[in-house]
Amino acid sequence: MQIDPATLSPRDSYRLMISCIIPRPIAFVTTLSREGVTNLAPFSFFNGVSSDPPVISIAVATKRDGSKKDTWRNAEETGEFVVNVVVPDLMDAVIVGARELPHNVSELELSGLRAAPSAKVRPPRLADSPINLECTLLKIVEVEGTALILGRVVMVHAKDEILEGGRVDPRRLTFVGRMGDDLYCRVTDLFERKRI
Repeated sequence: MQIDPATLSPRDSYRLMISCIIPRPIAFVTTLSREGVTNLAPFSFFNGVSSDPPVISIAVATKRDGSKKDTWRNAEETGEFVVNVVVPDLMDAVIVGARELPHNVSELELSGLRAAPSAKVRPPRLADSPINLECTLLKIVEVEGTALILGRVVMVHAKDEILEGGRVDPRRLTFVGRMGDDLYCRVTDLFERKRI
């Protein structure tokens, strides 16, 4: 079967893309509005871009009405955000954060999660996430109505028990990945293959 994305509605194109690019890591992003309201939202079009300097990318689409999502607007206005890594215990909060709520409503407060102060940026990090990446805005590139947000990682927080030799040991925690539709996966089936 061949599927021409140009023939699909935006919703069907999205559903096709998220079913083909799997599993995807989830950036659970905290930002602050200019008024000081904390926003918390998950994004699975998220990845590393470079390590020197450390830069990550998050793709943030518009709301259904075509306006900018709070994460996009807040990152653009304040130049800061925090990426919190998702583990199974955070999934209820991920679902809360995925809701489209008014700009002045804090998903962090609705989720019941604990915030912790960041070291170098104003938005808080999630105390219940084992890894937090504090970021400053490097650039926003608009791609067909989606913001490709590039952030420089200026501080990494990782719980001591998941570290081995200065790196995160994936055997010491369970990451959650996004699949298609409402499906997620636990990253627990690891195998090693040495490069030649």
